[in-house]
Amino acid sequence: MRFSAIFRKAPIQTRHHRSSVKPLHSLPRPKPNRYFQKPKLAKTQTPEPPRVVYTRDTVSNIYNILKYSTWESALSQLPHLPIKWDSHIINRVLKSHPPMQKAWLFFNWASEIRGFKHDHFTYTTMLDIFGEAGRIQSMYSVFRLMKEKGVVIDTVTYTSLIHWVSSSGDVDEAMRLWKEMRDNGCEPTVVSYTAYMKMLFDDGRVEEATEVYKEMLRARVSPNCHTYTVLMEYLVGAGKCEEALDIFFKMQEIGVQPDKAACNILIGKACKFGQTSFMARILVYMKENGIVLRYPVFLEALEILKAAGQSDGLLREVNSHITAESLCSNDIVEAELDGKKSSDDSRIISSVLLMKQSLVAVDYLLNQMKDRNIKLDSFVVSAIVETNCGRRRTEGASLALGYSSEMGIHLEKSAYLALVGCFLRENKLSEVIEAVKEMVKAHHSLGVYQGATLIHRLGFGRRPRLAAEVFDLLPDDQKGVAAYTALMDVYISAGSPEKAMKIFEEMRGREVMPSLGTYNVLLSGLEKTGDFKREAALLKKEKKSLVANGRFREDVDVEERVCDLLFARNL
Repeated sequence: MRFSAIFRKAPIQTRHHRSSVKPLHSLPRPKPNRYFQKPKLAKTQTPEPPRVVYTRDTVSNIYNILKYSTWESALSQLPHLPIKWDSHIINRVLKSHPPMQKAWLFFNWASEIRGFKHDHFTYTTMLDIFGEAGRIQSMYSVFRLMKEKGVVIDTVTYTSLIHWVSSSGDVDEAMRLWKEMRDNGCEPTVVSYTAYMKMLFDDGRVEEATEVYKEMLRARVSPNCHTYTVLMEYLVGAGKCEEALDIFFKMQEIGVQPDKAACNILIGKACKFGQTSFMARILVYMKENGIVLRYPVFLEALEILKAAGQSDGLLREVNSHITAESLCSNDIVEAELDGKKSSDDSRIISSVLLMKQSLVAVDYLLNQMKDRNIKLDSFVVSAIVETNCGRRRTEGASLALGYSSEMGIHLEKSAYLALVGCFLRENKLSEVIEAVKEMVKAHHSLGVYQGATLIHRLGFGRRPRLAAEVFDLLPDDQKGVAAYTALMDVYISAGSPEKAMKIFEEMRGREVMPSLGTYNVLLSGLEKTGDFKREAALLKKEKKSLVANGRFREDVDVEERVCDLLFARNL
């Protein structure tokens, strides 16, 4: 029964006295306030979602630290990054191609992170870095380290070894590695077969390459576009263009379409052998499929067609994006120079570089500006230097360096380092010294690691005088144990242990403490001669004491760590 029904059935009665209490229904009701407003609840601020940090941003940040900072500075930054270091991150950083020396230092630094161990991915990437730089012995040292650590060595690792060893010219050693790979149960992939075939074709071992291709088909490994490109490249070079075209069309029938790389390779090969009719057939396919040539290949094809007296209409039609760029001739460039100021010259140079025009035009511009005493902006000349070094145009890089020196322009540090690396690769060691001198004039520092590495590299090139000159150019605060040990190593390698001992005494006179790498360098030279038996015995005792105290493992500063990385291992 409802509560209101109870009141209806049993009404309240007052018989004997008047009650002062009014019935419920007659109680006064409060009047509603017309102006009453409900209190507004305070809006709760929703917290901003956490910022998403992508792996590519993390890798880019680490790459910039490694490239643009000295190793000492990088060593102070890396441990404080909010990163969970794992194989994926380390491998991505190595694949971003930081400078080789920094990559090796970073690789060793990562191996000391608690809870982290390098796997076959990071080892193979480090192996690739050394192989690409032509450091074959260093590459083999990484390979041996993989075996010592019990890291799984797969087909990818062997393929990298075979590629870089064959690129260095040692085809027999590459063939031995192929056999070792097969004996160890690593089955070749399509990439392995293709790389091995290309090596054999390039070395003129056609029959062996053909057998490898047949073996690949018997193993039911399907060829890819690159495999067919290797076959066609050989056939064009052998003058068998019809057979190459037969493969070109048959691969399309089975669903493998020639890509941009394949077309560029084939056009480039046809240019070298003057096969203009073959070139035309490939250009027709490119036109139908919207594929274009790279600029250097386009220029080469243009020259070949002009030399053969044939029309270049199809070539220009396929590559209309290039012909529409209104390429400047030297006369036009010279006309642009007349009456222009420095800022306008900088704009012209920048446009030439950005439009990927021939750097010959840039050389012409610099010569004109030098004759007219026109001074360019520093960042423009730095860009010219780095672009020339990137394309291994040492003559263009030297011209830009000479221009900057004559005009009193201080380049960016990255430009000087690019020059040093470029001249070292081309074995132009005297020009390396000129680049370092200009770098010092511009108040840029080589840094502990790069200074020691450069001294060591010049010594490796049997140029102790140049190595000593670089040492003298270093500021006093960078003449530490790494630089001194590098110079000692130079003299030991040159067969002058007495000069190495003189440098050692000078180092001690400056109260610079030797490291484990220093003892290794000196003992390796002194033990080969009988003139320094007493000194060698004393050094052995000092080294044994250093190892026993564990000083080389704990509380080691950056200088000693760099020295040990360079000279305490056979890398």
